[in-house]
Amino acid sequence: MSADIHVHDLCVVGGGIVGLATAVEFIRRHPGADVVLLEKEPALGRHQTGHNSGVIHAGIYYKPGSLKAELCRKGADATKAFCTEHGIPFETRGKLVVATNATELARMEKLRDNAGLNGIEVETLDGAELRRREPAITGLGALFVKESGIVDYKQVCGKLGELIAAQGGRIEYAASVDAIRESADRVAVHAGERRWCARQVVACAGLQSDRVARLAGLDVDFRIVPFRGEYYEIADSKRDLVRHLIYPVPDPALPFLGIHLTPMIDGSLTVGPNAVLGLAREGYAKSAVALRDVAAYAGFPGFWRLILKNIRSGLSEAANSLSRRRYLEECRKYCPSLGLDDLAPREAGIRAQAVMRDGTLVHDFLILKTRRTLHVGNAPSPAATASMPIAAMIVNEVLKAREQAA
Repeated sequence: MSADIHVHDLCVVGGGIVGLATAVEFIRRHPGADVVLLEKEPALGRHQTGHNSGVIHAGIYYKPGSLKAELCRKGADATKAFCTEHGIPFETRGKLVVATNATELARMEKLRDNAGLNGIEVETLDGAELRRREPAITGLGALFVKESGIVDYKQVCGKLGELIAAQGGRIEYAASVDAIRESADRVAVHAGERRWCARQVVACAGLQSDRVARLAGLDVDFRIVPFRGEYYEIADSKRDLVRHLIYPVPDPALPFLGIHLTPMIDGSLTVGPNAVLGLAREGYAKSAVALRDVAAYAGFPGFWRLILKNIRSGLSEAANSLSRRRYLEECRKYCPSLGLDDLAPREAGIRAQAVMRDGTLVHDFLILKTRRTLHVGNAPSPAATASMPIAAMIVNEVLKAREQAA
């Protein structure tokens, strides 16, 4: 190894919550480790982490035995403990999953059973008890998930960044990675004219995860398809409309949870998101189009297979996106007092959804590896909630690879 080239112990690509938590976890296990984190934006948590609904999920929806289920349970506890330790505001408000018809009542019972298999305590409410707890909400019944909470994940990111710096790590901004070259004893990471070398690299690149994996020479058999999640903010006069998080009973045939009412930690109240096909991975305006991003999924067979399987729901989501009145009707199913004047625009989020060549959505975490690199190919919700146990899992893999390379 040449003496004139500085070689870090670990280079993390991506300054979202998973990348930051990974850097902190690595330094925690190896005090004094030389860690550099590369972020292409001028600040941390600018994309998925900074545009989500701020929910600390309890984990009632996820398949028992899946990584999602295991990591979400651990992550909810870890997130609350981290916030308590560092003085970050959070609240355990509890969630009501509301059934508005007989079909949803039957699905609600199955969801309750799933929660039990995941070790999550829920309470079944009838319509009268639901109305007593939330007078503005109408339904035949609901599940009360008491451990669900709210937090500002951008604040969590800020504290993680401070911990990296306090423990001797370094964060490099405006570092858009465009080449990764792995050799026998190191990995060189390039961003324009800048270069960093490390013994190992972890890429938590979110919306760019497939592209960054290909830079490292991996044969990636999936594509990231961006789905816009559009929100509205409820008028100030109705900020106190509900105390709990209010979710519809999800349709198991659809990949997303549906439009929900979420009190935010800053005191605002939001409704959303929907899930409509995005025309840009990182363009948050409704008019944003990035031809490179569209071409990336339009030229991938899995995208068209996905569209054919979900064309009805896709058209419905697109119609809700185009019509504020249709969007409102989705909310009024369980909150009939909302009106059009109560919905104020709020910046959208964009979900990075990995789609396989056969058209299936990757619902769980997806990890890809070379000898000295590890790539988080898919980190779906509840990735923010589960960021700390995800980081522990990643660091376990990094240390295992280090032993094998020694």
